[in-house]
Amino acid sequence: MKTLFYPEAEEKVSLLEKKINYSFSDRRIAADAITHSSFHNEHKQETESNERLEFLGDSVLSLITCEYLFSHIHENEGVLTKLKAALVCEDSLYNFAKTVGLGECLLFGKGEKAAGTERRSTLADAVEAVLGAVYLDGGTENVKKIILPYLISCVNESELLHDWKTMLQEIVQKNKGELLSYEIVEESGPAHDKMFVCQVKINSNIIAKGEGHSKKTAEQAAAKSALALMGIK
Repeated sequence: MKTLFYPEAEEKVSLLEKKINYSFSDRRIAADAITHSSFHNEHKQETESNERLEFLGDSVLSLITCEYLFSHIHENEGVLTKLKAALVCEDSLYNFAKTVGLGECLLFGKGEKAAGTERRSTLADAVEAVLGAVYLDGGTENVKKIILPYLISCVNESELLHDWKTMLQEIVQKNKGELLSYEIVEESGPAHDKMFVCQVKINSNIIAKGEGHSKKTAEQAAAKSALALMGIK
């Protein structure tokens, strides 16, 4: 095993390997992937920041995403383009980072630590850097093992393919006089990671609830839950 220049990186790389279920042959590449520019600026002779790997990972992620959509989603080019944009955007990558706990693996400088290490852009960039590192170390197939399950789950939940609110509206409209409405009843979490809870009503009766990181997503989740109760999935 290659020894890294800075001891803290050894611990962080080991944690990263557990988080993404992948063992690096070249742990130096892994260390670069988790090194924020603020840490690099404090250890210039010992480190490389993850910015170059981020550049590579962006392209690798784009190719894997496009290949999956082309092979499995039989929609026109416009829908595929919108789906790709939704999958590789900052919010999507941030959600993946939060899911695997990537923030715990990153190396930050003292100033950045004080300012907060859970910024959306920082975590999203780190995802791309890690994917770039895995690509260099183990090839495309290993990157797919890490990211494809997440991408597939996002596609399955996508409003572009499943507009749950419209589906529910069409069902409710069949019964004249029925009024469908949505209400955000709870809001929690820090500004960078808000969570909303929405309830959907038919007339004054609460049918179901749903939650999401935006009001729109919470409404869709509530509609999906209502449809599930009706036996529609």
